[in-house]
Formats: sequence, structure tokens, C-alpha cells
Amino acid sequence: MPQEMAEVDETSREIIDRLKNIEGHVRGIQRMVENGEYCIDVVTQVLAVQRALHKVNRLVLDRHLHTCVSTAMRSQDAAEREKVIAEIMEVFEATSKL
Repeated sequence: MPQEMAEVDETSREIIDRLKNIEGHVRGIQRMVENGEYCIDVVTQVLAVQRALHKVNRLVLDRHLHTCVSTAMRSQDAAEREKVIAEIMEVFEATSKL
């Protein structure tokens, strides 16, 4: 069940705020395309959104490493340790295909 907004931690609040900003930015890009804006200006704005999403990814991954992964690595459960290592490797493999 999702946490109430009042209970959201500082990192989650930062992620949510960044995502809302990105959402508004994407709507702005949509308007640019609808208005026939100069293509390079559109591309520049798309790149800005990609950089912003990259920052969100970094924040989420940092939190994951400091919570879930850290806990799993201290665990006596070898399968759990291997699971989080595999997840991280999948993320790195997916980013290399971008």
C-alpha cells in the first residue's frame, strides 16, 4: 500500500518533485511539436528531460543500494545476495543498450 504523502521520506519527495517537473517539461515539448517549433529546440528539450530522468534513476538506484542491497548483502541468505547482484547487473546491461 502506498505511503501517505505526509509520510514520504526526503528522498522520495525529491524523486516525486523531479518526476512532476519532468512531466511538465514533457508537456511543454509536446506543445513545441504541436506548434511546429524548430526541431533542434525540441531535441534540446528532449535531451534535458533525458538528463533529468537520469538523475531520477541515480536517486532511486542510490536509495536501493543503501537499503535493499545493503540489507541483502548482510543477510545470511546466499540466494537473496545473488538475487540483488543479478538485479544490479540487469540494470547495468539495460543501460549499456541505451
